[in-house]
Amino acid sequence: MSLSIGIVGLPNVGKSTLFTALTNKGGLAANYPFATIEPNVGVVPVPDTRLDALAKIDNPARLVPATVEFVDIAGLVAGASQGEGLGNQFLANIRETDAICEVVRFFSDPDVVHVAGRVDPQSDVETIKTELILADMATVEKALPRLEKEAKRDKAGALKLETAKKVFAGLNDGHRVARMDLTEDEIASVYDLHLLTVKPMLYIANVDEDQLSADLPEIDGCAPVPICAKVEADLAELDAEEAKEYLEAMGLEESGLARLVREAYRLLGLQSFFTSGETETRAWTIPIGAKAPQAAGVIHTDFERGFIKAETASFEDYVEHNGEAGCRAAGRLRQEGKEYVVADGDVMHFKFNV
Repeated sequence: MSLSIGIVGLPNVGKSTLFTALTNKGGLAANYPFATIEPNVGVVPVPDTRLDALAKIDNPARLVPATVEFVDIAGLVAGASQGEGLGNQFLANIRETDAICEVVRFFSDPDVVHVAGRVDPQSDVETIKTELILADMATVEKALPRLEKEAKRDKAGALKLETAKKVFAGLNDGHRVARMDLTEDEIASVYDLHLLTVKPMLYIANVDEDQLSADLPEIDGCAPVPICAKVEADLAELDAEEAKEYLEAMGLEESGLARLVREAYRLLGLQSFFTSGETETRAWTIPIGAKAPQAAGVIHTDFERGFIKAETASFEDYVEHNGEAGCRAAGRLRQEGKEYVVADGDVMHFKFNV
């Protein structure tokens, strides 16, 4: 599974600068509203130093990191749901992403015009929240006539209709769907509406360089990820060794991309396991709590269908004992069955038969 994140925000908060830097992908980054017209999509490797450590042991023919897809759309403005600006035209492009990341302006650059005339992070957040809620209300309202017909046919249709009405009422009161008191069955019943406010939200505080280590106020009950788009843009121009030296000089342990991806994994309850050998060393993304057959299925459905066992070593043991053979000799290579819950960093070799 590949993680997909939609990037939203007001115009001129640094969305496109950040997108270009994170994805190392050329794109327009300008200091006037609506510079982004068409949605930008970029797929980038997930930073994970453990992958490099495994590669040093197995010397694989190729190294394959996990990936994350970023989708950057035009800036949203107050009134977007009524057709103001351009962003509302592209909300469909982020309806199927796993999470939404809102870039919030904290930086103070007089040369970059703020669409509201002042830097006010909390006001910006409320504007975007309102527009996403209004977009969802329009989606539900449009679906209600169809759901009323479906409700007459079966119980599943009735649940969809009742949930849609409940969701509409909550949206009308200013609540995101993710914060409503809904059961798993209720959430599943309206899944095909692809509501925006049901998605987990991440917040990036686009800060000045001297704010990267500052304590920032919470946004919507969670701590924002401080990233300086200008720093990320500089990093994107450097090779790996130069980037490392640059981060150290700034007193940073990792890039903004690494911080963002780590927070996204935490928010979505994801983790990584590895497969490693002469042919390939690769990172795979799975939900926390996934069992061995589910992990095998991420590689290929046949692996899950014909699962027999998984030869497993922890990342720490794999490195300490210099690979699979060393783990086997030291008694650190485990034989795990169908009920084994995969741990973050496990190095696995699956046995299957179909």
